Amino acid sequence: MDNIKKTSLHEVHLSLGAKMAPFAGYDMPLQYTSVKDESKAVRDSAGVFDVSHMGEFFAEGEDAVKFVDYLLTNDFAKAEVGKAVYSPLCREDATIIDDLIAYKLSDKKVLICVNASNIEKDYSWFEKHAPQFDCKLSNQSEDFSLLALQGPKSEEILRALEIFPSEDFTYYSAREVQSPVGPLILARTGYTGEDGFEIFGDHDAIGTVWSQLMEKEVVPCGLAARDVLRLEVGYPLYGHELSDDWTPFDAGLKWTVKMDKESFIGKEFLSTYKPKYRLAKLSLEKGIPREGYEVLNSKGEKIGWVTSGTMSVATGKGIGLALVEKEKFPEDKLFKIKVRANELDANYHTKAFVAGGHK
Repeated sequence: MDNIKKTSLHEVHLSLGAKMAPFAGYDMPLQYTSVKDESKAVRDSAGVFDVSHMGEFFAEGEDAVKFVDYLLTNDFAKAEVGKAVYSPLCREDATIIDDLIAYKLSDKKVLICVNASNIEKDYSWFEKHAPQFDCKLSNQSEDFSLLALQGPKSEEILRALEIFPSEDFTYYSAREVQSPVGPLILARTGYTGEDGFEIFGDHDAIGTVWSQLMEKEVVPCGLAARDVLRLEVGYPLYGHELSDDWTPFDAGLKWTVKMDKESFIGKEFLSTYKPKYRLAKLSLEKGIPREGYEVLNSKGEKIGWVTSGTMSVATGKGIGLALVEKEKFPEDKLFKIKVRANELDANYHTKAFVAGGHK
């Protein structure tokens, strides 16, 4: 535990009685009260997550947008200024280095937010390709704290704090703002399926915003609720649905790959690639599908495995995402999940388990 990192809000979490656990090299709040209460707060009103462990890179200069666009499979060049784009970051063989969100703050300034466990790996990749472009790259992960305010009352709360930017601040927008607590970067994305905002700022500013949110009785939420919420809406997590071994086509992310783009790393490989896997959303009437559990067809033959699983607070059922071998994907959509010695019938879902309510 000696080498474990702490976010700027670490002492605050301890004072709130949070149950802490190591995650991506950081000592992070797992839960404060209960996963159920925290999940319900986000679905019904508002909750806030300390996600300061995430990484922040900046690309600035004439070619900043062109540079980032070349590294992403999604189309960043066509995004309007003030918009955010979700995308995998891939190697030449299209295996996924990470998934990230890039924010076009101006024609010459881009913020890239990456997963905490991949900061060094990602930055090395960005550094490797930056010299081909006229832009300056910087890793400012240590300088920023980050809050995710999520839930249907999020906008109302931000307006009350006088840090809501403007009426045209729609879903997947991003903006630099001057707020009463100092300069912030605001984004309207989220990892829960609900309306919500990411608030980037220096450690002091974010500490103040956290205190203000507590005064507004926003519920502090931990990683356990975050995992339930993202699974309910079917969002992938790196190291589970995404990894160094699979391409976006294997992981249900074909929609993030724009093959009509002139050029991006991995395009040539993907132009002839046939996916090995297909992502499936499965639920159980009783029992919880846990990571690593075998997925079977109706004959009891193994066809895949659960990549993430939990008990859904919203539906009251065990839910999971699974990678299924594409050639063995059952036409009848009949699945079983092996839970210890039992082969349990699983429900197949074409849509997310929970609709969510983002704007």
